[in-house]
Amino acid sequence: MSYVVIIPAAGSGKRMNAGKNKLFLSVQEVPIIIHTLRVFDSDETCKGIYLTINPAERDIFQELLTEYKIQKVKRLIPGGKERQDSVYEAVKVIEEEGIVLVHDGARPFIRTNTIRELVEKAAEKKAAVVAVPVKDTVKRVENFQVAETLDRSSLWAAQTPQAFHISLLKRAHEMAERDQFLGTDDTSLVERLGIPVAIIEGEYDNIKLTTQEDLYFAEAIYLKRERRKEEDHV
Repeated sequence: MSYVVIIPAAGSGKRMNAGKNKLFLSVQEVPIIIHTLRVFDSDETCKGIYLTINPAERDIFQELLTEYKIQKVKRLIPGGKERQDSVYEAVKVIEEEGIVLVHDGARPFIRTNTIRELVEKAAEKKAAVVAVPVKDTVKRVENFQVAETLDRSSLWAAQTPQAFHISLLKRAHEMAERDQFLGTDDTSLVERLGIPVAIIEGEYDNIKLTTQEDLYFAEAIYLKRERRKEEDHV
């Protein structure tokens, strides 16, 4: 089943402390954003990529798309103040019907089989998200004191992609704008409409590169996957 994907790429990445858009940093000498785009560009079921950017970086993005021969980016869309605003700007210009994904530009390790499973689930349930069970014990804290230990067995860490019927995501963003509601992710906007969001289990490798330390993990994940490819061909 086909889909289109929105990739927000307009953030400044302050926690990375890189002095520039973190998506331009490299893993194995290739920019993070290119690793992410390649996953969707090479997936035959992906029919288009909508990339939201800082307008001041348009030339850099254009050069990267040309250099690395990324073919499926349909639009470079000026992003908004918040990530949610950027996604909404992309939602407004999508003309396709069907399923739309929202995926973090800084999650370069999502697998195609996970994407396809997610799309199928969203087609069936209207909304779905990739997530993994929480491994650590989670404490709810007030004033630096433990107020409660939460039941880990019911806790999942949400990742991206998150997938929706396009009409549903548009309605969720329209309602959020009307109510001046700022959510933590796109599924939180859909949840406000009373629509249940299905979960498919992802992989712990599907990390979001947020801090300098994450770059070390990214290099390790990349090398691990390359070794597995070599072993599979032996």
